[in-house]
Amino acid sequence: MPEKTAKTAAKASAAKTTLAKDSVGKDSVAKTVTAKAAVAPKATKTAMPAAAAPVAKPAAPAAPAPRVEEKKLPTQRQGFKTNEFVVYPAHGVGQILAIEEQEIAGAKLELFVINFIKDKMTLRVPTAKVANVGMRKLSDPTLVKKALETLKGRARVKRTMWSRRAQEYEAKINSGDIVAIAEVVRDLYRSESQPEQSYSERQLYEAALDRLSREIAVVQHSTETEAVKEIETQLAKSPRRGAKTEADAVAEGDAEGEADDIDGDDTAVADEAA
Repeated sequence: MPEKTAKTAAKASAAKTTLAKDSVGKDSVAKTVTAKAAVAPKATKTAMPAAAAPVAKPAAPAAPAPRVEEKKLPTQRQGFKTNEFVVYPAHGVGQILAIEEQEIAGAKLELFVINFIKDKMTLRVPTAKVANVGMRKLSDPTLVKKALETLKGRARVKRTMWSRRAQEYEAKINSGDIVAIAEVVRDLYRSESQPEQSYSERQLYEAALDRLSREIAVVQHSTETEAVKEIETQLAKSPRRGAKTEADAVAEGDAEGEADDIDGDDTAVADEAA
């Protein structure tokens, strides 16, 4: 019995020792866990924060383009202005589209840009040379009326060679003088009862008629067709147009008689000399 009691006491002592160890181990584990838990917040404080998502910045406003100032073109020079109809002697009636500036041989020149619609042509004339080339404004209604009255006069044909007369007619056409142009139309016009014109006469007549009708049409705000009809109406009133009058026939008969007399006298003189 005493041996059993001793063994039982030994077992009990061993169990206490084990429990004590376990208790010490648990306390140690608990302290370790507590220590780690105490250290954990410090680790959290020193941890690197997560990278934040980039925030889009508003685009900077584009710099405004440099403003180019457009140079205003002049609208009037030498008494002429844009959109005005003018007469250029060598080409007739044209319209000023603009006044532009060009650099030629290092020098700046102002030019009238003139459009001739019927001829499908654009002409540039230096503004400083308009007087030299004879460019002028349209004729006033009084001068147009004078030109129309000229058409009713008697044709005046010089007894010179045609080549010389043609030069004179051409000079009148290119003079830009509306009355002088009307004189060419009057002198070269042929009615149905009169002999036909030669080719060169017809060309000069049509050139003069075109210049005259174009200016009259613009001044009177009518069409060229209407202007031509008005010109032909005035030409028909001329004393030389239409059938020959009795006085003209007598005058021609007298002239033929005088020519026959001269021919007869010349024949007699020739016979006497023989």
